[in-house]
Amino acid sequence: MILTILVAKTDDGFEAHVPTIKGCDTWAHTEEEVMEKITETISYYLKLPAETRFKLDKTKDDFVNKTYKLGFEKA
Repeated sequence: MILTILVAKTDDGFEAHVPTIKGCDTWAHTEEEVMEKITETISYYLKLPAETRFKLDKTKDDFVNKTYKLGFEKA
């Protein structure tokens, strides 16, 4: 399965959301933190096992907005 994650820089940190999963969003002070939190949130929403391995690729990057593709196998 491949999901798109949209990350935006805000005045006080970063916010991330997955457009295909309603309500799957988070916020953090750093981009690294927000990516950790959004993968945890995705795991929760999709009820993925703790041992799920993710592959993350940045597909678009400008100063304010970034797009990532998150790949994983769903059993």
